[in-house]
Amino acid sequence: MSSQARWTYPTEIRIGAGCVAELGDACRRHGIERPLVVTDPGFSQLPVMATVLAGIGVTAPVFHDVQPNPTGANIDAGVEVFRSGGHDGVIAVGGGSALDAGKCIALMAGQSRPMWDFEDVGDNWTRVDVQGIAPVIAVPTTAGTGSEVGRAGLVIKEDESRKVIIFHPKMLPVAVLADPELTVGLPRVLTVGTGMDALSHSLEAICAPSFHPMGLGIGMEGCRLVLEHLPRVVADPGDLESRTEMMAAAAMGAVAFQRGLGAMHALSHPIGAVFDTPHGMTNAVVMPYVLQSNAASIKAAMESLGAYCAIAGGTAGVIERVMRLRDEFGVPNTLLGLGVDPAAVDRIAAAAIVDPSAAGNPEPLTIEKAARIFSAACTGRIEDLRDT
Repeated sequence: MSSQARWTYPTEIRIGAGCVAELGDACRRHGIERPLVVTDPGFSQLPVMATVLAGIGVTAPVFHDVQPNPTGANIDAGVEVFRSGGHDGVIAVGGGSALDAGKCIALMAGQSRPMWDFEDVGDNWTRVDVQGIAPVIAVPTTAGTGSEVGRAGLVIKEDESRKVIIFHPKMLPVAVLADPELTVGLPRVLTVGTGMDALSHSLEAICAPSFHPMGLGIGMEGCRLVLEHLPRVVADPGDLESRTEMMAAAAMGAVAFQRGLGAMHALSHPIGAVFDTPHGMTNAVVMPYVLQSNAASIKAAMESLGAYCAIAGGTAGVIERVMRLRDEFGVPNTLLGLGVDPAAVDRIAAAAIVDPSAAGNPEPLTIEKAARIFSAACTGRIEDLRDT
């Protein structure tokens, strides 16, 4: 099996060990002469950052004022650096937070309206001045969010403690360099959290009720890749073959969820906004509870997944597999393990039902249903969701 490839779906993707050395070529192909590198504080201090900068071939300033859950202030600061430096493109390097921040900075570089005017609601995206969007080259350093092939960014609106999806089709990076060598030094907890995030994307995509056969097929294979290869990279961080497969799975999850997401993300977004929890780990905690709550409507999808991934027992078997994985990886069984306060149930449920992801849930996400899932995820009583 070859671990080197070049894809053009849904954008130009170069995947394989060492491909970050081609950053300079990618910049030239897309007319970027004065790039701004956007990353997070942690990655900016790692020795491998030098490898990334060397691949660009020109001197590129680094903006790293990006929080784990990016805020509007982070984007504003990045836009100021972009404009003052006369940059003409962004190289976004890191996990989902850095990639989302990089895409939003590139979007806002030439806009006159506030970023919040472009929230993914209705046709707000048509307000964007397309000529003001700078090109982005994405260099993912985790295998999870799939933000490198996404057309949106998640940003916390501080005055509302709310995660807002900023969207425009042209936010899709013009090129992706997915180099598994950049993920080898990732702490175990981040490998697990981002990997489970990739699984949540594909799982929710195959459960969504919309008609999108391409998303369904990609989601099925995305699930299989994570179930097979995430345990391998957790056990052996140097397994480049499995890390390459995980980078593919991450991108596939983000492509698949064009079919829809659901209650996992509808809940994890406000939980993350209020309690600053890691997004992937939050999805990992709520995952079995959401599956159980939707059990009556996802029977066919779970039976198909079971047949494809050799998991017996339909929905119950998939839930058992997920919970076994979580135990193996040390993921908390409840949201309390992430510092979430159960008393926030009403606030979280109210925010979840208006989150854009809620629309893709296979069953209507009422405030009562959202509250039951949240409460069960706090107590660990998954049985409370049976036959609801």
